[in-house]
Amino acid sequence: MDLDETDLAIVRELQTDGRLTYETLAQRVGLSRPATRMRVQRLQESGAVRVVAITHPAVRRLTASAHLAIGTEGAAGPVARAIAELSAAPFVTLTSGRRSIMTELRTAGFDELERTIEHIRALDGVRCVDPLIATRHVKDPYLPAEEPTVAPQDAVDERILAELEEDGRLPFAELAARIGLSAGATRSRTLRLLDGGVAQVVALVRPEVLGMGYLCGFSLRVTGAAAETARRVAALSRVTFLSTCLGSAELVGTITAESFAAVRTTLEEMRELPRVREVESWLHLELVKERYDMGPHTV
Repeated sequence: MDLDETDLAIVRELQTDGRLTYETLAQRVGLSRPATRMRVQRLQESGAVRVVAITHPAVRRLTASAHLAIGTEGAAGPVARAIAELSAAPFVTLTSGRRSIMTELRTAGFDELERTIEHIRALDGVRCVDPLIATRHVKDPYLPAEEPTVAPQDAVDERILAELEEDGRLPFAELAARIGLSAGATRSRTLRLLDGGVAQVVALVRPEVLGMGYLCGFSLRVTGAAAETARRVAALSRVTFLSTCLGSAELVGTITAESFAAVRTTLEEMRELPRVREVESWLHLELVKERYDMGPHTV
């Protein structure tokens, strides 16, 4: 869909705070409340934007994470779709380069991570799996920088989170009706969870909607300690995700850019960093899955 400057301004505001009231949002983008509401609904109904709550992995006890480069025998699409069915795989793409699929895994501990990787190795059509075990998420648009200061208290809190993971802009009145509390109690509980860092409500936006339709994954081999190089790579404006890793590379991440030229420029900036000795890159050709409403699970 074609977005004008006002649409883009709405999207950027919702990326920062997906539960902004229509009144506040209208003031910030210079529209009336009804016009703003209509635009938000149109963006959501088109599929260009999803506003959802993303619960902090620590709350779900998802303490282990990995990035897998997967080679296939034959068509990669069916394999990618099979991986996308796993609740432990929030992000799956078809890619160019040496491997035809990239996926992120988040699991409740390393034992479960190992079982999930072995499950993927055994899928029909999988030829090889190269895992990078994440040690720290340096830059993640969907992961709060701080650990939660509170925790869900009971099943009602969990129901609130589950509803917001499906629709982050549910009005308090409707949310209250769904969970069986008063609007005031629901509002109090919800704000406690959001203000305490248990979850954040954000807009998930297809990159091409923002004119940033070129996604490039990369891995870096570096000499010496990786922390300083990670800091400098994370500071690059088009790097939208970055993790430090154990495995065949020390850093893995994503570039989101407006053109192939911008991708190339960012890769060159990485190559020029003093401790970077090897850069591997691949294009994300098709986003098969991006969904972060994850709970504990087993394979």
